[in-house]
Amino acid sequence: MGEPNGLRDRAAIAGIGHTEFSKGLGRSEYDMAVEAIWAACADAGISPRDIDGVVRYDIETTDEEQLLSVLGNPEIGYFASTSWGGGASASVVVHAAAAIAAGLAETVLVFRSRARGKNSVFGKGSSLGGRYWERMDERLPELNQWHVPHGLVSAFQEMAMITRRYMIDYGTTEDDFAEVAVTFRAHAGRNPHAVMREPMTIEDHHGSRMIAEPLRLFDCNIETDGACAMIITSSERARDLRQTPAIIHAGAMAAGSHHRWTSSMYSRSRDDDSAARTGRRLFERAGLTPDEIDAFFCYDFFTSFVIIALEDYGFCRRGEGGSFVKDGGLSFEGGNLPTNTNGGQLSEAFIHGQNNNLEAVRQIRGTSTAQVADAELVLVAGANTDPTGAFILRR
Repeated sequence: MGEPNGLRDRAAIAGIGHTEFSKGLGRSEYDMAVEAIWAACADAGISPRDIDGVVRYDIETTDEEQLLSVLGNPEIGYFASTSWGGGASASVVVHAAAAIAAGLAETVLVFRSRARGKNSVFGKGSSLGGRYWERMDERLPELNQWHVPHGLVSAFQEMAMITRRYMIDYGTTEDDFAEVAVTFRAHAGRNPHAVMREPMTIEDHHGSRMIAEPLRLFDCNIETDGACAMIITSSERARDLRQTPAIIHAGAMAAGSHHRWTSSMYSRSRDDDSAARTGRRLFERAGLTPDEIDAFFCYDFFTSFVIIALEDYGFCRRGEGGSFVKDGGLSFEGGNLPTNTNGGQLSEAFIHGQNNNLEAVRQIRGTSTAQVADAELVLVAGANTDPTGAFILRR
């Protein structure tokens, strides 16, 4: 008997919305958040006043109080946030579903708004737009004091270290990373909302400049502005609303790793890391196996971590991720496992994973521009270098 799943089929994603995605919109995160939220409400066919719960990232600069008046002063009876940036991208949905299952809310808003284009600073605070590593305080807090002076200034450099160790351990190559980038760019080419739609070849990938060895430009997520929002409600109510509901069949979260603790990242088996723990819990609670999943949405901040995520969630064995992605293995047409059919954070936009969540809903609805035939079960995962979460959507 598997772990209990108190969330099973109790909640559903009923509405989705987003702004334009761009490398520079010239707007505040608050402004973009409001647009995405209104769009999600309209998509679901509800009034913003119907929202009675909010779940957001703890690093979100727009909070519940700021939203009240613009949403028509709804009666918010539940609010929560979750940590760890990329790890929060699926965890926010798990929290929202848990609140609904527990009877603490009926209609929960989940959103993320980011101004991360190079010139998108909209305030003096280090969290108010732009590239955070260019806006660090002179006195470095917490773990930064040990990393930054030695050259680990941004996530690009931190992930490069982990990627190189992975390549040494398993023989994964730059060609394998290129397969991921090329496939996701092909998906983005079909998506009118994607920022990067120009076709890419393996040679293009190999010719892109090195950012932090072994990661090249096309191995890294794009920095963009934009916002995404979702309306999550009870499954019963969702069936009476405007759209085909994406039922949240199961959810899980786990701690056990963080990319800034690189000294201990490999002191134990990767099967003890947060993503692997989350995956095991998720499939137990869902009563499913990886081979039953029709499409995968993973936190693709770097190509190497897509390959690692395939292993973390049991779609292939450790060290076999490179072989799994070859020859269009992640393509929506005939791939081993259609993955990030919107182009992901490598080519569509980098909205801290929320744009991938929206695309997962489109796959369930049957409205993706790279639609997987007869998609009935979709797995969505947060960053696999953080305390993280994942959930499974079904029709």
